[in-house]
Amino acid sequence: MAVGDDLKLLGTWPSPFAIRVKLALAIKGLSYEYAEEDLASKSELLLSSNPVHKKIPVLIHNDVPVCESNLIVEYLDEAFAAAGPAILPADPYERATARFWAAYADDKVLSSWATMLFRGKTEEEKSEGKKALFVALETMEGALAKCSDGEGFFGGDSVGLVDLALGSQLSWLKAAEVMSGEKFFGGDKTPLLAAWAARFGELDAAKAALPEVDRMVEFVKMRQAKMAAAAAAASNNCSSQLGLDTVIRDVTEKAYLLGK
Repeated sequence: MAVGDDLKLLGTWPSPFAIRVKLALAIKGLSYEYAEEDLASKSELLLSSNPVHKKIPVLIHNDVPVCESNLIVEYLDEAFAAAGPAILPADPYERATARFWAAYADDKVLSSWATMLFRGKTEEEKSEGKKALFVALETMEGALAKCSDGEGFFGGDSVGLVDLALGSQLSWLKAAEVMSGEKFFGGDKTPLLAAWAARFGELDAAKAALPEVDRMVEFVKMRQAKMAAAAAAASNNCSSQLGLDTVIRDVTEKAYLLGK
């Protein structure tokens, strides 16, 4: 970092989006101040730094806020190009491809385990989320085979944008494995992803940023219990299904996404 550079990250520890930024900061070798946010009582700094969405993570660089995790990662890669390895490739097509698969990791992988753990209101919906997760990970297996070019990461021989997008979800995915009794990596369908996940988990950046799986499991159980209690209360108090769905959606939002 240049003399005078000051970095501060606003986040919450379980948020895959805040974890993503922590990973990027570690990969780039940047020092920063971290502020844990209480999303039930958001700080004035968070509200003023992200007045549109009011979500974490927010990176504040020399008093200027940057919002949304993938945008923050790209900002760090460009603003601190001389620090650490590049996260995005220089080739325009490869950059576009990396952005595509990073978005897929959020749109399909994250959405699927979120349905399993939180969004699904019935066992059938949760089961559909599980099926969708297997499909999404098989698709990511194919992307890894193509993007890695025989190397260890989606970014080739070094960690790239897609590695951060999927890697930031690893603690959640492992917690989902514990709670469902399923194995989402490995076997005949995703052997490359299994090896990738083990390799990614051994990175110093991952060891520093990824929450312990046991802690994540306890967090999921706590949120599920609160959601069940809120849904039961809403069922007794709401006069319409629309009102009940609104309450459940609000509780679910607080339970799993934890940012953007």
